[in-house]
Amino acid sequence: MSAFTTELHGQVAVVTFDLPGEPVNKLTAAVKVEFEALLIRLRDDADTRAVVLVSGKPNTFIAGADIEEFTALTTQAEAERLSFEGQEMVSRVETLPKPVVAAIHGACLGGGLELALACHYRIATDHPKTQLGLPEVQLGLLPGAGGCQRLPRLVGLRAALDMILTGKSERAAKALRLGLVDEVVPRSILLRTAIAAAERLMRNGLPRRPPGGGLPALFLDRTPAGRQLVYRRAKAQVLARTGGHYPAPLAALETVRVGLEHGITAGLAEEHHAFGQLAVGDVSRKLVQVFFATTALKKDDGIEAGSASPRQIRRLAVVGAGFMGAGIAGTAVGNVEVDTRLKDADLARVGKGLGAATAILTNRLERRRITRPEYERLGALLSGSDAYAGFGRADLVIEAVFEELALKRKVLAEVEAATRPGTIYASNTSTIPIHQIAAEAQRPEQVLGMHFFSPVEKMPLLEVIPTSATAPEAIVTAVRFGRRMGKTVIVVGDRPGFWVNRILSPYLNEAGLMVTEGVPIELIDRTMTAWGFPVGPIALLDEVGLDVAHKAAETMHAAYGDRMKTGNALDRMLAAGRLGRKNGRGFYRYRDRHKAGPDNAVYGLLGARQVEDANPDAIERRLVHAMLNEAVAACAESVVRSARDGDIGAIYGIGFPAFRGGPLRVIDDLGASRVASALHELEDQYGERFRPAPALAEMARQGGRYYAT
Repeated sequence: MSAFTTELHGQVAVVTFDLPGEPVNKLTAAVKVEFEALLIRLRDDADTRAVVLVSGKPNTFIAGADIEEFTALTTQAEAERLSFEGQEMVSRVETLPKPVVAAIHGACLGGGLELALACHYRIATDHPKTQLGLPEVQLGLLPGAGGCQRLPRLVGLRAALDMILTGKSERAAKALRLGLVDEVVPRSILLRTAIAAAERLMRNGLPRRPPGGGLPALFLDRTPAGRQLVYRRAKAQVLARTGGHYPAPLAALETVRVGLEHGITAGLAEEHHAFGQLAVGDVSRKLVQVFFATTALKKDDGIEAGSASPRQIRRLAVVGAGFMGAGIAGTAVGNVEVDTRLKDADLARVGKGLGAATAILTNRLERRRITRPEYERLGALLSGSDAYAGFGRADLVIEAVFEELALKRKVLAEVEAATRPGTIYASNTSTIPIHQIAAEAQRPEQVLGMHFFSPVEKMPLLEVIPTSATAPEAIVTAVRFGRRMGKTVIVVGDRPGFWVNRILSPYLNEAGLMVTEGVPIELIDRTMTAWGFPVGPIALLDEVGLDVAHKAAETMHAAYGDRMKTGNALDRMLAAGRLGRKNGRGFYRYRDRHKAGPDNAVYGLLGARQVEDANPDAIERRLVHAMLNEAVAACAESVVRSARDGDIGAIYGIGFPAFRGGPLRVIDDLGASRVASALHELEDQYGERFRPAPALAEMARQGGRYYAT
């Protein structure tokens, strides 16, 4: 079947792109061949004087190139040719001697936007699903079909770099302000408006657009000295954001620079050359693997397919109006648009929680992600109380109280008394096994865990934790609701710490032990951010809160014994009233809640003398291998259902470097025998906590791997 159909409206050919058998339009090799042949027919058709390109998919214009074709590339030459052919196809649109109007509704991304940029006029709908962007850097690539050349010329250098180097997408209203699209209209009149625009272009010729970028562009985008300043600032920002671990943004910046300074022909040549290098590089391979894994998780409900159907959640109740509870409530209202009731022990805390939940909506309003009427409507869905009034109507209750088993059991009993038999109960616990919380439950089949990460509105991961008694219907309902909240969801085993905090605990413990040995706080954190983590382990302890970290550490030590022993750092810090960022006193000093450097008084408090010659390689070796070893042990206990889930959980839950693919992928890359050997050396030096997990020793003997490739 053809991907394109053509219908003549007067002298305007409306070309509808509807890729057969696919939920979205994408630019495959076969599509490119068919589209180029179509362009030749349209060029030679005397009855056609203009063209409108529109999508036949409900919420996608063109989602981009077919990423699966990238994975088949084996050489740089093949990748360069793929990019060159994409450039040629897009250029044929631009040079068509008849005006082409892009009628954009839904996702217009990657190669889809590059194609739209080559059209002579662009109209987008005002629908929230209409997003325009070049996300290639998120896959370790750069726009390879002319996007690095046409976007800066259309919207100005700075605006183009803001999109290209971050991979972010813009909604239609922002795209209009940038000059990326020419009109924004309701979806209902998109095609009619596009045909009218095509007829206008037939009569009057192509529009004359002012140079993009506004008045500042006169000094920055359109002068050699100004552009050099922009390039330097952009490079510094990329390096600060990526630590130099991701080559694609820097390559994209250079490609844009070459095109603007030496002409579009040179720019296109640099573009397909750089694309070829990146496409077969290890970083891109890892990021593409992460992309496919994340996409697969969107279709995985954590149970056998077809074994249960999700319930519809119309009303949500959240017990605990603190930081986590308010974050859950605000995110649920903003993303799911569900009636949400917040409950705490006293009205003052409820009021504070409602304020924090509303602040999430306010932030979206200020960033123009929602309109004022939407803000008012969503805010009206939030309510609160110091009693269980209204809980009898709740379909799902999420408990987010302090990490104390007795308290969590008490809340569960109270909620069961206040709710209907079919209400699902989820505990937002970070370490306590759900079966312990549900030990005295009246309806254990409705009880599970939903472990959100802080801050809820920003962190992308959700762990759903069923017990052996949890009904499949409850599991799939929690998974689907989590997805509607915008989370990537993994279903994990009911073991202390679950997956993310299980592998994080020995990493944080080892960092704490290093401080007691006098290893400089800032060196520990700098070493691990250089390795690729977004924050170092000591800074992370301050962010989490030393009281919360201590409570979690107690649970983990009780469950797993001496290999999870924490030393006395947290005990002494808490005894001195240090809670971390929350009270401005932790391992770091804080001014106005902003980190102001390590607090050297900590060493005296811990009875340690600061070491002057600590070795960053030794720091990295201890911390990384502590995490890898625990990941093997947890995986062997089926805490995660697959290596895919484990690696995605680590990347989205603790910021494990995506360019490394996840802890289990790292073990495969290094080789199990090499990891085991390093752990034996660490065990000889530091003790039994580094003894290789039995599963790792077995993998080393058999040459085992987590992934086939």
